[in-house]
Amino acid sequence: MRVMKWSMIALAVTAGTSQLAVAASAQEESKGFVEDSTLSLLARAMYYNRDARNGAGFNRVNGPNGEFIKFKHGHAEESGLSARVLFESGFTQGTIGFGLNAYAGALHQIDTGDGRRGVNMLPENGGNSTSIANAAVKARFSNTTLTYGNQMPSLPVLAFDDGRLLPETFQGTMITSKEVEGLVLNAGHFTAQNVMRQGARDAQRLKGIDVAGGSYAFNDQLTAAAYYSDLEDTFKKKYANVNFVLPITDGQSLTTDFNIYRTDYDRDYTTADQNTIWSLSTKYAVGPHGFTLAYQRSTGDAGFDYGNGDGGGAIFLANSFLSDFNQEDERSWRVSYDLDLSTFGVPGLSMMTAYVWADNITVRNIDDRSIIDNTNGKEHEWYNQVKYVVQEGPAKNLSFKLRSSLLRGTTGNSTNDTNEVRAYIEYPLSIL
Repeated sequence: MRVMKWSMIALAVTAGTSQLAVAASAQEESKGFVEDSTLSLLARAMYYNRDARNGAGFNRVNGPNGEFIKFKHGHAEESGLSARVLFESGFTQGTIGFGLNAYAGALHQIDTGDGRRGVNMLPENGGNSTSIANAAVKARFSNTTLTYGNQMPSLPVLAFDDGRLLPETFQGTMITSKEVEGLVLNAGHFTAQNVMRQGARDAQRLKGIDVAGGSYAFNDQLTAAAYYSDLEDTFKKKYANVNFVLPITDGQSLTTDFNIYRTDYDRDYTTADQNTIWSLSTKYAVGPHGFTLAYQRSTGDAGFDYGNGDGGGAIFLANSFLSDFNQEDERSWRVSYDLDLSTFGVPGLSMMTAYVWADNITVRNIDDRSIIDNTNGKEHEWYNQVKYVVQEGPAKNLSFKLRSSLLRGTTGNSTNDTNEVRAYIEYPLSIL
């Protein structure tokens, strides 16, 4: 992929010709296992309502031979509570420091009947609660850390999803190196994935995924990243990003962000060969106002696939809302506006509204991918979000977030013609 090659060349040339600054050793500054420890608690209440319109539905029902029969129902409504505790120790002192991370979480249903489930927030087996606990050990030399165990990676090709009551976690090994100022390198191998609503280890039945890559901040304005992943028997991905912030005047800036994925599918997973998807966005910020324009394009003989082993957050693209606008041959345009109301006397209150319109979607037959039903499918979404964070007092950092989407389309997907509302109440507490 030409863009990926040029990104890597630019990174290598810069590394070879610039006076790169070696970062001060974090391990030498270690205060100890206990002294640098943190313990945090996050309590969350969530309500999720997804309502299909015009006869659409969720939860695909297949026949005995795998053939599509129908979507089960068109309305899903779930609500629940969760609490999670995260402990992160410091590192023991010495040339090599050792430490421990531990995580525990639990969720409980508030009011949801089995007939209204369908948004993957509550346990799959129909139970009303579940819990999970896991840990990871870590070792650090200078500014390079090796972690083994359960983790929450946030890389473009492997990213945990935290859109429900509890987050995804992955079990495996990750090396993160920050030996050079501005340069972050990652490499890892993971063999298990715990989904957001199940307490069982490896509920996703992950075979294995390898990841490698890094990001580099050339200066305060320009950053670039390149990553690669290999999800066993599924696909191989390459990713590149360039982000540039242009200061205009005091309080004004123009941010340009480019992201691209190239996915090569394995024959054991699908008959499709590959997908390339990219997005380019430009945001003009002036005081509390932000205005964004974005374009996203998908090409290849399949759409962009993610979440089946690489995490529900592994889509670093501009036009990802309720719809990800990632279908085969899809092209989409976005216009959005965000506002920080602290300037108007309401600190902690922010809002965003976005409209995305898409066309040119190749729609394949749901039972036989070789049959193309439509070459100009369309969809459009109006997205809104309001969030308030308490700024002071005993409830400091308590947050309320409400988001909604109105999605309409002609592609036959289960989310077409859907109204969705999500509401979150979160209270983070730092104990140590």
